[in-house]
Amino acid sequence: MKKIKILSVVGARPNFMKIAPLLREFRKHKRIESVLVHTGQHYSCSMSDIFIKELKIGRHIALKAGPGEPIEQVKKIMGRFRKVLVKERPDIVVVVGDVNSTLACALVSASLGIKVAHVEAGLRSFDFSMPEEINRKFTDAISDYLFVTEPSGLKNLRDEAIPDERIFFVGNIMIDSLVSSIKAARKKNTLSLLGVKRREYALLTLHRPSNVDNANSLSRIVNILKKIAKMTTIVYPAHPRAVKMLKALGYWENLKRINNIIITRPLGYLDFLRLMIDAKFVLTDSGGIQEETTYLGIPCFTIRKNTERPVTITQGTNTLVGDNQKLLISLISRLPRRIKRKIPKLWDGKTARRITAILMRAASG
Repeated sequence: MKKIKILSVVGARPNFMKIAPLLREFRKHKRIESVLVHTGQHYSCSMSDIFIKELKIGRHIALKAGPGEPIEQVKKIMGRFRKVLVKERPDIVVVVGDVNSTLACALVSASLGIKVAHVEAGLRSFDFSMPEEINRKFTDAISDYLFVTEPSGLKNLRDEAIPDERIFFVGNIMIDSLVSSIKAARKKNTLSLLGVKRREYALLTLHRPSNVDNANSLSRIVNILKKIAKMTTIVYPAHPRAVKMLKALGYWENLKRINNIIITRPLGYLDFLRLMIDAKFVLTDSGGIQEETTYLGIPCFTIRKNTERPVTITQGTNTLVGDNQKLLISLISRLPRRIKRKIPKLWDGKTARRITAILMRAASG
């Protein structure tokens, strides 16, 4: 039986958690020859190398694209990735999420007539000021296999006239990684190292340009954090880009002076998951964390005016708060001991298995 060569692409932190379950599943099938390409969009050890080690991703081709303005970064990735495709000649290229690497590698693959599979297809915030929204829409338009995480994705793709035969509702690949990592995460001594106790701290992530690239936004967020820090300890694993902008806009020292905030370097997946599992609540502008907190039943307050993951609100524990200080403080002060949530359909840790089966059938046909 003919072998299937599948080339998978990662570029930024969340991509590693999405691709790791697929790589594990691919290894179970002798028919599949699996190749991983790391574009280097996130180029620091703390943002990539540690995930390669913890998630047991193994050997990979490194493009080392590095930092840069979005257009220049996409251009550099496309040029380097094209050389890999010409050499490797895969049957299918798998891209995940919505980062610059996702769009760049999908475009090159489609231009060379190579089938493209997009994991996490159909998510829409309907906010075109977000680079991720543009990446999502264009990637979906040129992909051959669109793997959807939640019902809103099915509707969005059909509204965009994507043929049904290209759309597959398979569940959430991020939950595969979470399910397989919970046991190892619980063994980490992260809380004691940071000097915090279970359910007595909030976990913060902050990195989106709409929040950290604007002085007015940062001012409002820092003021919000000052209020929250009077109510509970805040643990903030600081994203390198966010630190750069906080310093450039003059808010880094203000943030560091807040009593009761613990600022750490970026954490590995297991350490971060350990913190998330036992947080009182999570304050974030990340998409994936909205999903993970929904599965874990941890209250999540999203510092955005929109979300491309509406199921985390309708069935999960997520609330959009934007930069509304009054609303957020009110919600935190009235937090119940238990949050009602329903785990969305097919968020069961078996998404990689479903995707692999579909790709194998498609390649055979």
